[in-house]
Amino acid sequence: MPTARPGGEGTHGPIWSEPGSLLERVPVAVLGIDEHDHVCYWGPGARDLFGYEPDAVLTRPGALLFADAARGTSASCARLTEQGRIQGYWRGRLTARHRDGTAFDCGFRSFSVTGSGPSVVMVLTSRSDELDRVKTNLAFLDALFETCPIGLVMVDEDLRYIHLNQALADMDGLPIRAHLGRRMDEIMVMSDGGEYERMVRAVARGGAPVVGTLVGVRPRGYPDRDQVRSVSFFPLSRAVGTHAGVGGLMIDVTDRERAILEATAARRRLALLDGASTRIGTTLDVNLTAQELVDASMPDFCDGSVVEIVEWMDETEDFDPGRPLFTRRIASGTTLPAPAVELVSGVEKVRYPPGSVIHDMLSTGRAISAVVDEAFLARTVVTESRTKIMGESGVACILVAPLIARGTVQGIAMFGRSAARPPFSEEDVSLAGELASRAAICLDNARLYSRVQDIALTLQRALLPSALAASPYVEVAHRYVPGSRITEVGGDWYDVINLPDGRVVLVVGDVMGHGVTAAAAMGHLRITTKALARHDHEPADLLAELDACAQEAGIELATCLYLVYDPRSGRARIASAGHPPLLVLRPDGTVRTVDEVLGVPLGVGGCPFRTTEIELPENATLALYTDGLIEARGRDIEVGLDALRTELGTRAQSLEDLADRVLAGLLPEPPTDDTVLILARVHRHAP
Repeated sequence: MPTARPGGEGTHGPIWSEPGSLLERVPVAVLGIDEHDHVCYWGPGARDLFGYEPDAVLTRPGALLFADAARGTSASCARLTEQGRIQGYWRGRLTARHRDGTAFDCGFRSFSVTGSGPSVVMVLTSRSDELDRVKTNLAFLDALFETCPIGLVMVDEDLRYIHLNQALADMDGLPIRAHLGRRMDEIMVMSDGGEYERMVRAVARGGAPVVGTLVGVRPRGYPDRDQVRSVSFFPLSRAVGTHAGVGGLMIDVTDRERAILEATAARRRLALLDGASTRIGTTLDVNLTAQELVDASMPDFCDGSVVEIVEWMDETEDFDPGRPLFTRRIASGTTLPAPAVELVSGVEKVRYPPGSVIHDMLSTGRAISAVVDEAFLARTVVTESRTKIMGESGVACILVAPLIARGTVQGIAMFGRSAARPPFSEEDVSLAGELASRAAICLDNARLYSRVQDIALTLQRALLPSALAASPYVEVAHRYVPGSRITEVGGDWYDVINLPDGRVVLVVGDVMGHGVTAAAAMGHLRITTKALARHDHEPADLLAELDACAQEAGIELATCLYLVYDPRSGRARIASAGHPPLLVLRPDGTVRTVDEVLGVPLGVGGCPFRTTEIELPENATLALYTDGLIEARGRDIEVGLDALRTELGTRAQSLEDLADRVLAGLLPEPPTDDTVLILARVHRHAP
């Protein structure tokens, strides 16, 4: 039973806690004693410890503070100041005296302060019983952090680790030093949408303590080991200038909370599938789609991954397990160090011998996992050098899943884990099959799209002129830039045609739409225009004929600009069917826009075309182009025209340099539409 203390308080054992922090319970007195052993500085703590107000003690002998004072002298005071001056720093215990005459034991620290003035000894002192209590409590706390089997942690207001014990470090799978200064979300992965972090932050802001709350976590030190923990958090004191934060206790209750663990794993698998659904198939590029599958699987699911396309001679042929299988690796990635990087990216074409794990997977049509051991290497890896690299890469297990679309195996996806992670489970095999199934559809769409794109691009290139007609009176620089694979091949076309008497035809056109249909319509119009031009039609009459042909061929909308230059007169006759206007760069650097004959597009019908004639000075440069050069999403066409005029007005050494500068200044990267640019510098025929 506690005994009574003065003031009615109980007597406690050697380990106990009073209200407030340890620092708040230890009054520290600061005072100064001059060279005559008189008090020259009196701090607030000294007033509380000795009971004297400053005006009652300043300039008086320091001996009055000690129990052995006699007639204004004290051996204790003399020893304190002498040792402080001689040694520079001294500590020890002396018997002090309160103003009311009570003697008590104190711990003293004295040190000399030197400067331009007289020598002063500064003294720090505190009651010995208070210091002993602090030491006892600190020893208890040290023992608690060193030996307690429960995880203990202190974090600041930003949830960065300040202090933790070894039990928690073992629970997280990371050393104590790896925690300090890092945030909680850098140490553990949560699947609760941030609810755990919000709970701890609420406590840090002074909210109510949290006691015994169950949470599902995955420590980054054990990336494939889910845990259930019982956590308790409480706010830390702000006493004596200390920083606020949160203290916590954690207990691993995984074994008894297996249901929560399984639910956490299921949510993580669903989150991985959901994330993969949004990340895979964002483009219609085969290689990018395959790389998206690789990136979506790391690092949560595996440490390395590759995607390979099976090179079938005929996609309808049956798989023969007795024949080697050839694949082409189109995507790879790993989080492991060398030589794992060389393992996944060091080859492009791969040959798998009969009896390999890949053959086993294709025979069943389902994902399978295998341990990378000597038997696996002997069955699956062909060359000795690749066997050595795989053996040194750290990959301990492989999971292989088929990429099946339209009933055909399009390729394979492989996932690997190092020995630091658990082998693939049955749930992982199912997850890999689902990932591969979703990716296979996206890959198949990209492959089909690429085939159509390749056909359209091949057709378009075959129908465009391989070489333009040459003339001594017209220098020509031309550029054709196909759109990106995302926008498909368009119907832009151009030509240069020689006529009798040295005249030269410059023509450029654009069929609305993309793909094979637009490319075929473009070829039809170009060939028809070349045939009509040889009959020496007026530009307006030629466009009328071309309009009739477009209607007969079912071409609904196309633009065309047709120009005939006569070097004898230096004049050009122009007609337009809804095409962007001709620009003329004069030798003095000014740019003229010829927009008097815009007309209506081909295929509309019922509207006449008309011809305009302009005179061109010697060395004038004509710019014919398609709308891909001046139109862009979010930009008005007049802004594009102004930019083109500005680029044409810049000085260039040659037409080729000028053409390159114009494209570099106006085209986005990648191009959003097909673009044609023809720059023609005209000269007059000498009389």
